[in-house]
Amino acid sequence: MLFNLNEFLMSVSFALDFVEIDVLGVPSNHGKRVAYIALKVGQHLGLSSKELHDIVSLAILHDNGVSEKNLYNNLMCKEEINLNEVEVAKKHCIIGEENIINYPFLTDVKNIIKYHHEKYDGSGFFKLKGDEIPIMAQIIQFANDMEMNNNFKSDKKEDIISFIKERENISFSHKISRAFIEIARDEKFWININNESINNIIKKETPSYSLELSFDEIRNITKVLSKIIDCKSRYTQRHSRGLSEKVGIMADFYNYSHDEKVQLMIAADLHDIGKLAVPNSILDSPNKLTEEEFKVVKNHAYYTRVALHEIKGFEKITEWAANHHEKLNGKGYPFGFTEDNLDFNSRLMACLDIYQAITEERPYRKSLSHKEAMGILNKMSTEGYIDSKITNDINEVFSL
Repeated sequence: MLFNLNEFLMSVSFALDFVEIDVLGVPSNHGKRVAYIALKVGQHLGLSSKELHDIVSLAILHDNGVSEKNLYNNLMCKEEINLNEVEVAKKHCIIGEENIINYPFLTDVKNIIKYHHEKYDGSGFFKLKGDEIPIMAQIIQFANDMEMNNNFKSDKKEDIISFIKERENISFSHKISRAFIEIARDEKFWININNESINNIIKKETPSYSLELSFDEIRNITKVLSKIIDCKSRYTQRHSRGLSEKVGIMADFYNYSHDEKVQLMIAADLHDIGKLAVPNSILDSPNKLTEEEFKVVKNHAYYTRVALHEIKGFEKITEWAANHHEKLNGKGYPFGFTEDNLDFNSRLMACLDIYQAITEERPYRKSLSHKEAMGILNKMSTEGYIDSKITNDINEVFSL
């Protein structure tokens, strides 16, 4: 299918926004402002259209390693968290680089995420100096430093330019700082960087690229996001991967075509993208959730739909991914769909998601055996919640 990289990037951006909110407690648009600054500097320095596309993608993704469970949990142990504490963690650079290894960049971007905290004077994590640092990493470091240390809504333009001049040839090069000073002459830059709809501005100004990809190739891409999703909590670190594996096994059992099987596995990879909107304080809670906490959890299926619905060619994938908590009797969420609204693959995803979840360890219980899990699924099918045929098939396939 023709896969639009920009549409997928915006889905990734939407998901990563929630990681920022969870760490900071408020929406920040940090990644988007870094992306916009990097785009404008890249344009001024004469980067090619493909390089501009990639630098926006890299800027959106530069903090993807923050969702990794150990780094996240270590940060959340502190009473107060701010983005500076996240940014100085060397580990997130390494994790972030590993997470994006299969992302479909258009140019050679090796080690850009890894080195996005290197300082021009060699005082960064990896002690690279000057032009030893890849130019895209230099630009993202500049944009990141700018965004973290200045409030574009309240700081005066002159103060921000002074901030840049003080760090010239220390944190970043003369070439990059001078490029930004030229950009700063355009009042439109300041309006856009403060715009709450900066997402739409980035979409409009970023060069758009689509690639003709097989569903296998697309799945290599969606695994990037699946890894970020699962890493958010130690209790979900294999959930999407486990669900994908079981979906693939059941697709073979039903003799699905290869393309339909892979599309289902993509849906499984992405079904919990909305769970990035759920705070870890809820995901990792050892206690029974309060009514309000459960409402927050239930919203994640809705956010999965919002994140995926603009990707052209993902219409069926979006349905299968977003319907994984709907029930045949209308007692599921978020929309309370009934059996008339749920196709076979949506029903299959719902059954397997339950099976996968209850056979995993959770903070409030141990993992259940196949026999115990089937007891729960059989009860739910008898009561009209899930498909009885699929339930029986799951028992047949996984009882061995």
